[in-house]
Amino acid sequence: MKTELPFRQIHLDFHTHEAISGIGADFDPDVFADTLAQAHVNSINLFARCHHGWLYYYSAKYADRQHPHLTRDLLREQINACHARGIKTPVYITVQWDHYTALRHPEWRVLRADGSLEGTPPYEAGFYRCLCLNTPYVDWLKGLVQDVIETLPVDGLWLDIVDAQDCSCAYCQAGMRAQGMEPSNEAHRIQYGKQVLHNFQNSMTAFIRALNPDVLIFYNAGHVGPRHRAMLDAFTHLELESLPSGGWGYLHFPIAARYGRTLGLDYLGMTGKFQTSWGDFHSFKNQAALEFECHHMLALNAKCCVGDQLHPTGRICPETYTLIGAVYAQVEQKEAWCAGAEQVPEIGVLTPEAFENVLRREQSNFKPIQGAVRMLQEGVDGIKYQFDILDGESDFSRYQVLILPDDIPVDAALKQKLDAYFAQGGAIVASFASGMDAQQTQFTFDMGVTLTGAGPRDAHGNLVRGKEYPGNAYIEYVIPRAGFDAGLAQTEYVMYRRGMEIAAQNGADVLADTVASYFDRTYDHFCSHRQTPSAGQVVHPAVVQKGRVIYFSQPIFSLYQTKAPRWCKQLLFNALARLLPEPLVRVHAPTASIVTLNAQPQHNRQVLHILYYVPERRCDEYDVIEDVTPLYDVVVSVKTPQQVKSISLVPQNVALPFTLDAGRVTFTVPRIEGHQMIELMLS
Repeated sequence: MKTELPFRQIHLDFHTHEAISGIGADFDPDVFADTLAQAHVNSINLFARCHHGWLYYYSAKYADRQHPHLTRDLLREQINACHARGIKTPVYITVQWDHYTALRHPEWRVLRADGSLEGTPPYEAGFYRCLCLNTPYVDWLKGLVQDVIETLPVDGLWLDIVDAQDCSCAYCQAGMRAQGMEPSNEAHRIQYGKQVLHNFQNSMTAFIRALNPDVLIFYNAGHVGPRHRAMLDAFTHLELESLPSGGWGYLHFPIAARYGRTLGLDYLGMTGKFQTSWGDFHSFKNQAALEFECHHMLALNAKCCVGDQLHPTGRICPETYTLIGAVYAQVEQKEAWCAGAEQVPEIGVLTPEAFENVLRREQSNFKPIQGAVRMLQEGVDGIKYQFDILDGESDFSRYQVLILPDDIPVDAALKQKLDAYFAQGGAIVASFASGMDAQQTQFTFDMGVTLTGAGPRDAHGNLVRGKEYPGNAYIEYVIPRAGFDAGLAQTEYVMYRRGMEIAAQNGADVLADTVASYFDRTYDHFCSHRQTPSAGQVVHPAVVQKGRVIYFSQPIFSLYQTKAPRWCKQLLFNALARLLPEPLVRVHAPTASIVTLNAQPQHNRQVLHILYYVPERRCDEYDVIEDVTPLYDVVVSVKTPQQVKSISLVPQNVALPFTLDAGRVTFTVPRIEGHQMIELMLS
């Protein structure tokens, strides 16, 4: 049975060094729990064991691990006070970062291939030293987990810092050799590291369920993506850690959420109350930013979690919970239209993250999916396509169009799946190396084009295609042809990266042409400050359509992520207009608005979310949201599966007039201030 999570959670960090005394000395259980309840919190992650390695409950078995200045049975008192008010209390246990253990058991630490120990050097501040999950440490950890479950009333276990490692410790070397792997081979080490991770998670979950089959179980690694599909049996749910000002940025959450929501588990998004990131004591996020982050979670079918850190004395910060409470009061009013909601997608976007080579790290090729999410969220001329992010094992049949951005290699298995999807009437938009083999030597899926050459190489002998160079040294231009030039002129538009050299197959239509510059920019051939201008010579197609497939030779999604040329987005939407002429949603609002359409089948209604908050780069390190600018008289058109009985602003319960025409319902939202939900009741 699918786990249903509470909507309003707190993650209460409590990493406290042994040099600090009076741990929990000012803790008042009633003040603590009442503050949470008044802030509309209904679940909170509380600490059993922190990254310093200390415990915050009285343990007969692990008394030596209790914080040396713990003044009370802090965790037990926290849990009891919260339970008395109906607040759930999953318990936090650090796994791979444990300063105490790492210092005393270096043989349990991850060993790099060069013989050095992974993590924080001995004379630098920080507890970031990974313990290997293939050592006797795991047996010790299971004993601690058992102690927590048997000692405390536990609603769930939140196991932190649990990820695959490239480890060359004696235990991993022996394990690899036992399976016929070569420890000096990096690919073998990475493969074995993933195996160690999965074995640990499956073994630990089985161990936990034997002790208490009802607890929630989550393993955190800071990013949820396609690698999690193979791990799902060990999880009861997913939590998407994504603090926009803490290094994740505002684009990370929609990428993780639009993929995570396809995996069949309930999930929540996690942001923080901090101005920056974890451990930023006595700082406060702008309320507008926290509103956006939580409302964005609701719009993408997630529950909400806000990160905080408790003061070492155990004194809860009332100002923090005034801030959180102001936002969670809104969430509580809105959750009736979010519970059990399902996305209503029309486009599926395959993420290159799912097709990484074993030697390429998970996020090394994020730019294509970042660019795709940016373009589709922003839209063109009010079109707000509804989309999910997919991997090769996803169900393609739900989507009218698949997008393969820039770097989706097609092997035999994926080709078979794409062929079946295409045979059922699906359509495809692909760009650059998508549809080719992993070595990018030929097209393995019929994109209506053939590769005619590898293109030029730079002074170091490397192929220049797809790469960005200083001064835009290797570029080309695109001219859209008549019929594909909506929103554009029939003139040259620079493409800041070289594309694939292709020819159109017989029966395929060229929609745009690639035009060469006079020459590539080098030390003895350069013109002006940056790229050489167009020479006016068409050299090969830029965009080709063959039936229900449209192919772009340039990496338009990576281009958009790095430089945001509007013409790339316009070209994409011109292509989608050919394959998906009737979008589900049109909203006449600024492109910074985010619009999602969800369904609640149990209530026979759809719920449209419109968000308008604008992040600004007000400092060097991250984007900030401070102001909320209202929108007025926003015209909306939604393609509906059946007749609409009524349309209302919710939770305000204000009816809106509407018109029906040719399967679309049109209405006007008088005012949107940050976030507005609109209920469409179906007949």
